[in-house]
Parts: sequence; structure tokens; C-alpha cells
Amino acid sequence: MGEPAEIKSSFAPVCDQHSRLLILGSLPGDASLLQGHYYAHPRNAFWPMLATILNEPLLVLPFAERYPILLKHGIALWDVVHSAARPGSLDSALSDIQTNTLSELLLQHPNLTHVIFNGQTAARHGQKLLPGYIHAAVAPSSSPAYTLAFPAKLAAWQPLIEMALLRN
Repeated sequence: MGEPAEIKSSFAPVCDQHSRLLILGSLPGDASLLQGHYYAHPRNAFWPMLATILNEPLLVLPFAERYPILLKHGIALWDVVHSAARPGSLDSALSDIQTNTLSELLLQHPNLTHVIFNGQTAARHGQKLLPGYIHAAVAPSSSPAYTLAFPAKLAAWQPLIEMALLRN
């Protein structure tokens, strides 16, 4: 018999009153939890994609300096899952899921009108939590566990981000 899965919890949202687009992951993986920052696994495509799309030098900056740049562009970050049991980092291993209060965040930040789910697991658990006025899209997971090549991930993410930011 294996040991019980450890309960893991998400980070606080990165959001301000100017945020228009909310990117929602599922739950941070172990590398991110260990470092205390979103998408901290060195092979996660999130930061390289955002650096390319926003034309910002995100990859050379410490994580704490990346978040204000996202906010400057109207992008907020959070996760659908508040806490869950999970051995390792794979979304497929999540159990005992407690979701974050997405509706409260959206009520507190009325400029948030668009959501991009970072992968199918985030979408599966998060779509039912969104009010009807939110424009939601699902992007391929930026996780290194999702083996779609970087150019294909970028090609899927870029129009979603650009459309969300241009619509506001």
C-alpha cells in the first residue's frame, strides 16, 4: 500500500483592478510549490510563451518581478483548485479537490471578462464555476507533462491572449 497523497494548496491570485484576462491553471506542481511561484518548473512553457507573446524579457527576471509585468498587460493568474490530495505533480492524480472561489474574485475585479484555462483539467473543474458573462477558452497545458511541442503550444495560446486583451 502506498502512502496517502499529500494535501497541496494553490497560491494567492496575482490580480489587480486593471486585470482583464485571468489565466487559470489547475494546481501548482511540486517544482512550483517548492519555489513558491507560478509555473516554476524549468521546462514549463508558460513563461517562455508569455515572454514571446508580450515581447517582454520575463525569462531573465526573478519570478517576483514577472508578475507586475503581467499585471501591466492586464493579465491575472490563479488556479481553479484551492487544495487537493496529489502524489507528485500530475493533474490526473488529483483527488479530494476543493476549488477556489472564482466567482468572488470575478466580482471583486469587474474588469476581468476573459478566462483562459491552462489545460483540460483546469477547464473541467473551472468552467462550471464561471458566471455567464465571462468569455472562456481552453489552451493546451503549458506543463512539460503535456508533450505538445513548444511551437504548437505557442500557436494555440497567442491568439487567445491577443483576442482577450484586444477585446477590452
